[in-house]
Amino acid sequence: MITLQPGLIHHPGLLDRAAQAALLDAIRNIVRASPLFTPVMPKTGKPFTVRMTNCGPLGWVSDQAGYRYQPQHPVTGTPWPAIPASLLDLWQRVAAAAPPPEACLVNYYAANARMGLHQDRDEADLSAPVVSISLGATALFRYGGVSRTDPTRSIRLSSGDVVVIGGASRLAFHGIDRLFPGTSTLVPEDGRVNLTLRRVTLPG
Repeated sequence: MITLQPGLIHHPGLLDRAAQAALLDAIRNIVRASPLFTPVMPKTGKPFTVRMTNCGPLGWVSDQAGYRYQPQHPVTGTPWPAIPASLLDLWQRVAAAAPPPEACLVNYYAANARMGLHQDRDEADLSAPVVSISLGATALFRYGGVSRTDPTRSIRLSSGDVVVIGGASRLAFHGIDRLFPGTSTLVPEDGRVNLTLRRVTLPG
């Protein structure tokens, strides 16, 4: 366990190869039920370079109307699948003090995809952390402070790594600058799957 800055904790290799493979199989089942879609930026309609889906009672979506959580897939209109038990167990390992997650955002990165610096701030409960799990290609993860103009640092996230974004870093800006070619032996075609578990509503 490595504290990158207060509230931002890196757990390198927390999931072994067998756990990674089992989790990827569970995600494939989720994608069969709730297919990947391409979100777009609010107002401009510019497409993200990642494709995504969700599992859990709520799912995060982005379209020209804005960012939000909703209980159904934006294309199929069907409810999201349940969060796999293995992910709920992982939440208990790294965020046991927080109420259980209600959403798991599944981001699929093709080899050329990235994610610009952003804050996770669409949740009503900002006291609970965001728990991020990496599968597949190694990614360059950039993080900073709670202002976009704060200095940033970067680390590599490998398959099986887990990052907890909470406490003083709950609203820290973060993103993925690029993937490293030839580093995925789990996800085909140098791809990466990133899962982020979130608590959305206030307890009670």
